[in-house]
Amino acid sequence: MKMKKVLFILMSLIAVTSMHAKEAFYKTEEYEININYNNEVKQGDAIFVKMKFSLTDKKNKNLKAELGDTSAMLFLSTGDKKIDSSAFYVLQNKNLKDAHKTNVLNFLTGIPLSTYFTTKETSFLKVVYKPFGLKEYEFNLPVTIIEKDFNSETLQLDEKNSNIKNDISPRRMEEIKHLNEILGTVNPQSVYNVKPFVRPVESNRYTAFFGDRRVYAYTNGKSSTSLHYGNDYGVPEGTEVKACGDGKVVLVADRVSTGWSVVIEHLPGLYSLYYHMSSTNLKEGQMISCGELVGLSGSTGLATGPHLHWEVRLNMAAVNPDFFTQDFTFTE
Repeated sequence: MKMKKVLFILMSLIAVTSMHAKEAFYKTEEYEININYNNEVKQGDAIFVKMKFSLTDKKNKNLKAELGDTSAMLFLSTGDKKIDSSAFYVLQNKNLKDAHKTNVLNFLTGIPLSTYFTTKETSFLKVVYKPFGLKEYEFNLPVTIIEKDFNSETLQLDEKNSNIKNDISPRRMEEIKHLNEILGTVNPQSVYNVKPFVRPVESNRYTAFFGDRRVYAYTNGKSSTSLHYGNDYGVPEGTEVKACGDGKVVLVADRVSTGWSVVIEHLPGLYSLYYHMSSTNLKEGQMISCGELVGLSGSTGLATGPHLHWEVRLNMAAVNPDFFTQDFTFTE
């Protein structure tokens, strides 16, 4: 198939639930692409890009049949350095407006941005796509990286928590390995949630924030530093913890460091984690809906008091959970 001349237009800013977002348009005689993405991203947040392929030649049955062979990749670069990349996946979800149309294909992907990432170079996104499985095309999208201030704190650990933090037992090492295997899994078919997340507890009392720089002071006089990967809500033991979005339960375990823990898969490579609970009745493999009970909060594992630790991982990297309470899939 011979591809015709293309036209690419970057549109003006549009409002998307408090996100800075841009819309772009790319057109040929055979198809057009509508693009939505958040063009301003803070350290510790993520960049999401949604692309909608629509056939302009709707009567061509061959094009409809070959539309499913379209593939795409997203790259984040700064200057001449490639920072990260992620494959687009098809948004096959009944909640999408175009889910029933055979001449439309919706793609989505996201790239996490480290809390430590800084640059003086110009950053940009590159979309590389192959329509109908044929020739490869690419275009760039401008993006602005915004630096963010993070809290610093020192935690004085008692003997119990000092021992947990320094535990190198086979059990704990196996738990860490198993969790990383789950978080490193990107299944293109796992499209369960296309809506903004909701907070897992009805509380605005944060006792720690995502990205906090922590120093753990042990009872033996030694210390270590680490990054806090989620938000901590200071809620009484027994508070109901609810799923932040639709998904599949992929881990239910009483872990050494995080106590009673649940992990839910929402999108390919996107997971929410719930730690230190006192109990849960969920089973691995079951489907769960947004707002459905995950468990009850507690102080199991390494905890200085009752709370819920809520974490979100994208392609293994921890991302600010609050970012996902916006319309990050651009479906509204």
